[in-house]
This record gives sequence, C-alpha cells and structure tokens, in this order.
Amino acid sequence: MTTDDNKSIDEVLLQEELQEQMAFMQKIKKENLAYTEETGKHRYFYNLAMGCQMNAHDSEKLEGMLTEMGYLKTTNETDADFIIYNTCCIRENAEQKVYGKLGWLKHYKKSNPDAIVALCGCMMQQDTVLNTIKSKYKHVDIIFGTFNLYKLPELIATRKETGEMTIDIWEENRLIVENVPTIPSFSYKGAVNIMYGCDNFCAYCIVPYVRGRERSRNPEDILAEIRGLVSQGMKEILLLGQNVNSYGKKLDSPITFAELLRQVNEVEGLERIRFMTSHPKDLSDDLIAAMRDCDKVCHYLHLPVQSGSTNVLRRMNRKYTKESYLELVRKVKSAIPDIAISTDIIVGFPGETEEDFQDTLDVIREVRYSTAFTFLYSKRTGTPAATMEDQVPEDVMKDRFDRLLKVLNPLIHEENHKQIGTTQMVLVEEVSKQKDTILTGRTDNNTLVHFEGSKELIGSIVPVKIVDNKTFYLIGERI
Repeated sequence: MTTDDNKSIDEVLLQEELQEQMAFMQKIKKENLAYTEETGKHRYFYNLAMGCQMNAHDSEKLEGMLTEMGYLKTTNETDADFIIYNTCCIRENAEQKVYGKLGWLKHYKKSNPDAIVALCGCMMQQDTVLNTIKSKYKHVDIIFGTFNLYKLPELIATRKETGEMTIDIWEENRLIVENVPTIPSFSYKGAVNIMYGCDNFCAYCIVPYVRGRERSRNPEDILAEIRGLVSQGMKEILLLGQNVNSYGKKLDSPITFAELLRQVNEVEGLERIRFMTSHPKDLSDDLIAAMRDCDKVCHYLHLPVQSGSTNVLRRMNRKYTKESYLELVRKVKSAIPDIAISTDIIVGFPGETEEDFQDTLDVIREVRYSTAFTFLYSKRTGTPAATMEDQVPEDVMKDRFDRLLKVLNPLIHEENHKQIGTTQMVLVEEVSKQKDTILTGRTDNNTLVHFEGSKELIGSIVPVKIVDNKTFYLIGERI
C-alpha cells in the first residue's frame, strides 16, 4: 500500500515518528537552556555502553539525541543529571555489573533526587530482568529495549511530566527509523548498521530473543550514511550486523551482502571497509570473491567457529560441521593468502566431551587464528542450552580453557611474528595510555601496533615498519 506521492505507508509513518521525536528533543532542549539561564549551570549526561559493537553504536545514537536535547557529556557518573546504561545480556557477569551499578545509584539519587536514571538494551527485553528492576530498583526512571531506541526524547518528556517510572518495551519491530542524530566516538572511523536482529537461534544465544528477527536496511540508506561519514573525514567504516552474510534477503528488492560490499567499495574518499559478524553457514563464494576484488576491504575476517566438534556444533544449532568450516577457511585463504582470521570459541558447552574439546584444538592448529575471543560457556535463561542435560562441571571447563590458551596463544605469537620486517599501513587511533609519545593503531589485517609518534598523526594512515612482536600487539617504527 502506498500514498499518492509513491511513498509507502511505512515510510510516511517512520518520517512522522522521527519528526515527533525531533519535536520532543526541541522541547527538552528549551527546558535545559532555561535551566542554564536560571542557574548558570549545565545539565550533563553519562552514557555507558556494555557488550558488543552493536551496543556501542547504539550508544552513539543515544549520545546524539541527548546532545540535541541540550545535555553536555560527562565521563563521571557523579556529575551527571541524566545517567543511561545500554545493557548486555550475553553473559551473566554483564547483568551483575548492571545490578551493582543500580545499587550505587540508589544512594546517588538520594542526594541528587532530580537526576534521571535510564536503562535500555538487550537486558531490558527479558521479563525476569524487568520484574526484578520494578520490584527492587524503583529509583530507575526510564526503561526501554532494543527496538525503540529512537523514542528516548519522548520517554524523557513522559518521565518529566508524570514523575513516575516510564517503561516502554516492545516485543518486536520490523521497521527501521533512519536519520536518528548520532555522534560517532571517533572522527576517523565509524560503524554503520546494515541490519538488525538474527534468525539463527543458536542454542546458547539470547540475541534473537532480545533483538528480534533479521531486518535489513535499504542499501540506499546505508550508502547515504557512509557518504555522509566520509564527507566528515572518516577513513574507515565497519559494517555491522549480527550476521552480515545474510544481509538483504528479506528486502523488497533482495540484494546480497557481496553486492552491497561492492557498492560500498565504490564510495569516493573511503579508504577501509571492515565488517562483522560473519556466520560460517552463509559465507558464500560470491562474498569471498568480493572480499578479494574490493581494494578497500581489509584483509581480515572474523569467522566464529564456537566449537571444533561437529557433534557440539549440531547441539549448538550452528548448521555447519568441522569439515565444512575448515573447507571454508581453505577457500578464503586460497583467494586472499595474506588474510588474518579471528574467531569466537566457547569452552564447556553442554555435552562437550574431551574428544569434542580435542576437535576444537585441531581446528585452532589448522586455521592458525590471528586472535580469538574465548569464553567459558555461560548458561542464559530462555535459551535451549540452559535446559540441556550433561552440563559440563565448572572445574572441567576451567581446565579445558587453560589448555586451550596454551595451544592458542603460541600460534597467535607465531602468526604475528611473520609480520616482523614488513611495512604495514597503520590507521593511527590514539595515544597510548602508558606513554604520551607512543601511538596506537591497527593494520589492514586488524593487528594492534604501537610506535613512537606525535598525536597529530591520529586519524592518519601511515607506513610503519614492524620491528618486534609482543603476541597480542606489535612494535613498529614509523617510516
């Protein structure tokens, strides 16, 4: 169904929704300006993102809206008039961190009763969490989830008008609101969502339940956003999605991720393209060819294996085998010989035997990852794995985890050692926290490099000769 000007009903509704939120932003901005004129003080916000890069990018949007509403940013919670935590629920320790902070905030609000506390993100999509907060943390002012981020201005206005806890949790949303004000964390690199949600339902993962089913953005909107970021001076773009390899399948005019990648590669002024995360079951030959052919696509691939055991992979509902994963890696390395491959590995998934664990070590030895994000299995309520029999004892998990690192870390060291003596182009990201004459940046293959230089180089891509290997980072000399 369309309107007379050929815009779809959804497009019109989304445009109206964004205009309504912009009106709320202006209303709150006037209130904050009036407060400054009356008191001589500014209102500040504190914004904490927990978890994945998707959350980090969502928090850039939260920051953009809060800035538009007249708040100034502070990095100190005790200076804030508005505190927002963008939560994660992938692992239990992330949730415990939130509850710990909420306990502290209860005392903070006693001495700062006008401060507003907001919670959003994946953790808020769980009924058990919502019930806990409503009963035990009544000092929280605003609660919303992953689907209605753009409604923050309206929720603040509602809280100010009613003086009561404001809750707005949606079970699903298949619409994507574009053009939400965003403040990137860096001037030289940025993230761009190409899709939201996930359809894979891995047995251990809560993401499909808290972020919903897959929804892809239109390529025109993605390209317009990237061009806008490049015009502001950004050199590197990270394309984000829970499974970028399945991008575009549900669009009215379907497009593959490989096709999108080729279009992004044509954006004038853009120098580097990264993407994550790639699900092995959807990594096509076309995508491998696009990675090979597109000169701006970095020679780096994050390809989560999770386990090297076909038996465990079946229980995880990953839809590939040890053999098919290794064949995929061989294809990628054949097409792009200098590619660096990183991964995610879960140790101690329910039912994992010593033989299964040895299969994981076999995969590590054959692939030779450049780095790996390794985790002990964490039971998440609401996932199929949480109720599986044969839960692996904690002491067994920890023993396997230690043994895994003893195999993994020397191989990472060996892979990085190959770069000694080579010259790498490094995107300079920041000054080292240990010494202000040392700069930190990343190579095309995502390796971290430290070298001496002036902070004026931040945001530049410079040639650096690699002279030493510290396993998880390299030492370089600027040429």
